[in-house]
Amino acid sequence: MQTLTEFLSWLSGNVLWGAPMLFALSVTGIFLTLGLKLITLRKIPYAFGLLARGRKADGSGDIPPFSALMTAMSATVGTGNIAGVATAVAMGGPGALFWMWCIALVGMATKYSEAVLAVRFREQDAEGRFVGGPMYYIKNGMGARWGWLGALFALFGLLAGFGIGNTVQSNSVADALLAAYAIDKPITGAILAIIAALVLLGGIKRIAQVASKLVPAMALLYVGTGLAFVLWHLDQVPAAFATIIDSAFNGTSAIGGFAGATVMAAIRFGIARGVFSNEAGLGSAPIAHAAAQTHDPVRQGFVAMLGTFLDTLVICTITGLVIVISGAWTLGATGAELTQKSFDLLSHGYGAHIVALGLTLFAFTTILGWSYYSERCAEYLFGTRSIMPFRILWILAIPAGSMLSLNFVWLLADVLNAMMAIPNLIALLALSPLVFKLTREYFHK
Repeated sequence: MQTLTEFLSWLSGNVLWGAPMLFALSVTGIFLTLGLKLITLRKIPYAFGLLARGRKADGSGDIPPFSALMTAMSATVGTGNIAGVATAVAMGGPGALFWMWCIALVGMATKYSEAVLAVRFREQDAEGRFVGGPMYYIKNGMGARWGWLGALFALFGLLAGFGIGNTVQSNSVADALLAAYAIDKPITGAILAIIAALVLLGGIKRIAQVASKLVPAMALLYVGTGLAFVLWHLDQVPAAFATIIDSAFNGTSAIGGFAGATVMAAIRFGIARGVFSNEAGLGSAPIAHAAAQTHDPVRQGFVAMLGTFLDTLVICTITGLVIVISGAWTLGATGAELTQKSFDLLSHGYGAHIVALGLTLFAFTTILGWSYYSERCAEYLFGTRSIMPFRILWILAIPAGSMLSLNFVWLLADVLNAMMAIPNLIALLALSPLVFKLTREYFHK
C-alpha cells in the first residue's frame, strides 16, 4: 500500500495535476468564456430566472430542469466544500481560495458548454431513459472515429465514481463522526450503505426526488450557519479578504503549525480542489443534465452553470472565510478536522456538530449523484444489463471506503479526476464552434 500511495502521489503531483493539467483546465475555461463573449458572467440573473421556472417539464426528458441541477449538485456539493477547501488552505495557504474563485468563474462557461452538448447529443437507451454526457457528445458530435475517446471517458468515469463519488465521501463522513461523536467507522459505513440502497435502487427519478428536497435544505442550513458566524465577526472580513489576495500573489510564510506555501502551491491546490469541488471540466455534471425535460440545450446550459456558481462562489467561499477568520489554518490541521476546528472557534464549541451534520448530508447526496454518473458510464460500456450489478457493487463499496486510508483515497480521487478531464476537454474544444453557434441562434430567436 505504501508503494502504491507513493506512486499515486508522484503521478498526481507531477503529471496529472501538474502544470499541464492546470493549464489545460484554465485555458479551456478562458477560451470558452471569451468565445461566448462573457455571456456566462453577464447572464447570471437570466440563469436564475430560468432556474425558478425549471420545476416544470419543458420538453422531452426524464426529470424537470430544476431536478437535473439538484441531481448534479447532489454530486457536486460534497466533501470538496468542507474537507476540500480546508485541504486547499492547509496545503496552499489562504491564497488558494482566490484561485478557486478564478477557476470557478471560467468554469461556469465550461459547465455551460458541457450541458449544452449533453442535451444536444443525448440518446434514449433500450429502456427509454434519456442518456447523455461526454461519451455521447464525443461519439455523436465528433464522429465514429472518435468512439474510442468516448469509451475512454466512460471507463475513467466508471472508475472515478468509486473514488470521488463513493469512497472519498464515506471515508470523510466516517472520520467526521468518529471525531465528533466517537461512532466507529464500520457502523457509519454500514448505515450509509443501507440508506443509499433504499434510494439508488429506484433509479434516476427517485434520486432526483430526494436531491430536489435534500440539496436545497442542506445547502441553506450549512451556508446559513457559516454566514451567521462570518457576520458575527464582520469586522474581520476585510482583513480576511486582504490575507487571501495577498497570499494568492505573494505566497504564505510559515506561521504556527502552518509550514508555509509558495504562490505555485496556492495556484495548484486552489485549482485542483476547486475543480474537485465544482467538477467543471470533468464531464460528470452533463450526465445528469442530459436527463432534463427541456426542448433547448442552451436553456439547460444556463441552469447547469449555476451549479458551479453556487458550489464554489457561495458554499466554498463561506467555508474558506470561516477558516481564515478563525485562524485555525495556522494550527496544523487539515481536511474536515480543520473546518471543524474553525467552526468551533467561531461558535464557542458548537461548530463541530454543524460540520459533522453538513459533511454527512453533503457526502450522502454525493454518493447518490455520482452513482448515477458511474451507472451511465457502465451502461455505455456494457449495456443496460450492467445496471443492477453496478448498483450492488456501488453499495458494497460504501462501507469499504469508510475504513480506507484518507491519504490514499484522496490521491486516487485526484488521479481519476484528471483522467476523466482529458477526453472531456478535447471534446469541448473540438465542439466549441457548435456551442457558440447554438448560443447565438438562441438569443437571435
